[in-house]
Amino acid sequence: MPKYVQVNGVYTLHGRALPFATGIKLANPELTVIVHGGDGDLLGIGAGHLVALGRRNLNVLVLLHNNKVYGLTKGQASPTLPRSVKTKALLKPNIHDPVNPIALALASGFTFVARGYSFESEHLKELIKKGIQHKGAALIDVLQICVTYNDVHTTEYYEKRLYKLDDQDDWDPVVHSSSEEEAERKLTRAWLKSREGDDRIPLSVFYQNPYVSTLEERLAERIPSYTSMPLTKQRIATPQGAPIIDNETFKRLFRDLIVDVEK
Repeated sequence: MPKYVQVNGVYTLHGRALPFATGIKLANPELTVIVHGGDGDLLGIGAGHLVALGRRNLNVLVLLHNNKVYGLTKGQASPTLPRSVKTKALLKPNIHDPVNPIALALASGFTFVARGYSFESEHLKELIKKGIQHKGAALIDVLQICVTYNDVHTTEYYEKRLYKLDDQDDWDPVVHSSSEEEAERKLTRAWLKSREGDDRIPLSVFYQNPYVSTLEERLAERIPSYTSMPLTKQRIATPQGAPIIDNETFKRLFRDLIVDVEK
């Protein structure tokens, strides 16, 4: 994805994009960090990292590309494929229950949760903009097709089922105050919408709460110098390239630390 826009990109291990993104954002909180991952790596091998990001409320946007199969490795069932569904590459119907990305994100603590569709490009673009502008952990579940291996969830399938929450007059997913009652009410409503079945699939923002402190803000309270002097602004060497702390200095500091602990 970074090759299509003028940004810096990092390729990481499968399923480990979120730990990399966490390190990048904490080291330089001034960066805008966006993670691209599939429904396989983010909800399979990387599911624990997704939960951790949500509960920390780190200011990172996660774009979850969801085509319900492992497209790269010949079409096995991904964690989002419904049970009893047989796509083209499966010898028999899927025997596992699916993971609900929206429900999981809400339960994990993400403060911006939305769903878009790859063929609704203008609508998806606006969701991405909102996700970037949001202060906190954001996740957008991007429904998309796999023309090679998924012959069930096609464009025709989605065109019959998708609708936008924005088109409902009474839908307002944004928490407008620090009231816990309002946040709980809108979180509960978003949860119920996330549970709608395949016959009717909602798009748009499900929940947005800008009143939850981010991990960066919590670190700044614990470490006052964090905001003004994050890791990327700290010197690790002299202008000549020598380490600021040599072996002898390190040993002396370590000995002093042991003495303090013993006292």
